[in-house]
Amino acid sequence: MLPSLEEISKRRRMLGLTQKELARLAGVSQSLIAKLESGKIDSSYTKAKAIFDALKGMEIKRGVPVGEILHSEVVSIQKDDKVSKAARLMRDYDYSQLPIFDGERVVGSISEKTILSQILAGKELSQVSELPVEEVMEEAFPQVGEDTPLSLISSVLQVYPAVLVSRKGKIVGIVTKADLLKILP
Repeated sequence: MLPSLEEISKRRRMLGLTQKELARLAGVSQSLIAKLESGKIDSSYTKAKAIFDALKGMEIKRGVPVGEILHSEVVSIQKDDKVSKAARLMRDYDYSQLPIFDGERVVGSISEKTILSQILAGKELSQVSELPVEEVMEEAFPQVGEDTPLSLISSVLQVYPAVLVSRKGKIVGIVTKADLLKILP
């Protein structure tokens, strides 16, 4: 399954390619790239696949590792902490999700969506805020090594809100969709 056509512009810019350069690599016209990026047309599967294959090839060739864009300050919460503390940290740091730890081991995640779903399920706000985060947590964010290529990270971030980055089993950073914007020119 191919990524959505909106990915073409993001990935092209991330690689610092012009539309003309990408067109040459993919064996299509520059005007096709421009029309796809502007949403004016849909492409045939064959041409879209050629474009994504060219992008992937350049990403692999350039080998931009996730270590270049990770956010090294990982704001997290312990599993015994209350939901109110998680909400406060998200508000203070302007994050929409946090990893949950048991000591130094990642055990889950919590997001604004997680908290809101508890309230929408009919629980009182005061009741939800006093719950330990481990009672409402979701699955842990995926973990990758710091040498993992960005092409893989961008695919994972289509499914998960964040990816944790580790070195020798220790969490050294986090990457969110917003962090991918750091590499745009």
